[in-house]
Amino acid sequence: MPKRVLTGRVTSDKMDKTVTVLVDRRVMHPIYKKFIRRSKKYAAHDEANQCKVGDLVRIEEHRPISKRKAWLVIERNGEPLWGRKSETASAEAAHAEGAAS
Repeated sequence: MPKRVLTGRVTSDKMDKTVTVLVDRRVMHPIYKKFIRRSKKYAAHDEANQCKVGDLVRIEEHRPISKRKAWLVIERNGEPLWGRKSETASAEAAHAEGAAS
């Protein structure tokens, strides 16, 4: 089963190696059919303490790290962290290899 990946904005970086990420989603109201904004905060692991308030980050589901922290920051402002290749970077590399041959 693939790991869930969410995109959100950092709202707090005061904890050591942890950031709070606000993830917004839009859902349709079942009766009125109007789109409503719903949001949820996640505690995510940031090993190098690189993320600052306001950064746009991608978080990935991970094994439990602490009582309320089971997410890992994998991308910050479009750049992968810890030398990881993001999905878009790997897709672009595969596309470039296909075009070269």
